[in-house]
Amino acid sequence: MINSLPKIAIEKHRENFPGLAGKVYFNFGGQGTMPQSALEAVIKTHQYIQQVGPFSLEINAWITRGLAEIRKAIATELNTTPNTITLTENVTAGCNIALWGISWQPGDSILMTDCEHPGIIATVGEISRRFGVKVTVCPILDTLNQGDPVAVIEQHLTSNTRLVVFSHLLWNTGQVLPLAEIVKLCHNYTESARPIQVLVDAAQAVGSLPVNLGEIKPDYYAFTGHKWLCGPAGVGGLYISPDVFSQLQPTFIGLRGIYTDKQGQPQAWKEDGRKFEVSTSAYPEYEGLKAAIATHQQWGNSLQRYQQICQLSNYLWSNLSKIDKIHCLKNTPPEAGLVFFQVRGNINHRDLVKTLEKQGFLLRTLANPDCIRACVHYLTLPEEIDRLVAAIKLSTSV
Repeated sequence: MINSLPKIAIEKHRENFPGLAGKVYFNFGGQGTMPQSALEAVIKTHQYIQQVGPFSLEINAWITRGLAEIRKAIATELNTTPNTITLTENVTAGCNIALWGISWQPGDSILMTDCEHPGIIATVGEISRRFGVKVTVCPILDTLNQGDPVAVIEQHLTSNTRLVVFSHLLWNTGQVLPLAEIVKLCHNYTESARPIQVLVDAAQAVGSLPVNLGEIKPDYYAFTGHKWLCGPAGVGGLYISPDVFSQLQPTFIGLRGIYTDKQGQPQAWKEDGRKFEVSTSAYPEYEGLKAAIATHQQWGNSLQRYQQICQLSNYLWSNLSKIDKIHCLKNTPPEAGLVFFQVRGNINHRDLVKTLEKQGFLLRTLANPDCIRACVHYLTLPEEIDRLVAAIKLSTSV
């Protein structure tokens, strides 16, 4: 039996999420289901802008105040300050700001894990091609059930390593990498003439793991609002540590990142996360994310939500492990809300996901490793897990 931690019953809280009706949703790691408050915030913001007048002085001032509010809401969730937050479209955009903003020199080296997203792999590959930067890949996948990921990373560091790129919560195995330990290792690596910087892909972490960036201080931490935070697509962010802020240069440059004089001529960079923002954005979606964050906070804090996620994912993992033809990738309970499993025999993973979707269960397949991923949110109900397990058991019994 799994009990909700806060006083608000989870069944009542779920009424705020119309996308959960009529289906059993296990795809939060791809895109979350938006709360009604977020949907209404997006629509009302569009309506208000049109009512007052797009690009009027009043609206522009109102949007500026709103942007400050969303930075504050994000910073509160991540335990940092608003000035460290750059608003972006998604994780990939945030990673690109960091990757292209570093002044790469011949002989520099990037270390990344073998579990990174294709978009990041492609970006690092292009930087290598243009600047002659060496790229080394370390085998983190092998540490899923045994081994020490920190030790593996340390073994692959060299005096030329300038940046380490890794995901906080691995999107294709569900492993949570020890962020604080890796940051400490890189920043204190004695073989390098300068501290090795860290870029973290937090696509699966923000909204599922409790995060304290003000304490851990990774150099760059890129995240999105449309997955576990259940915000609109197209809104994300990048945390930039104050320790490296002055070292990072903007690649795309626009009005939001600069100060101008009375004649409108650029005078200086802004001295906070706005420096890396460009110009016009889909502002109503920012209001949607702010509303989504507020909706989650009505149920519990980030630690309480994470504890509920772990209880529920453990429940799913343990029940899947009892099915004869199912092999879970992890041989210990999940550390977060991502549960990965494979089907033994001649059942194709994609075919099984299609079969389940026709029955109202939404999951996804992955190519490497070849498996099925189920994403468990704090919003998930134990009875939904029971129904999914029963459907999988029936579909694999042939």
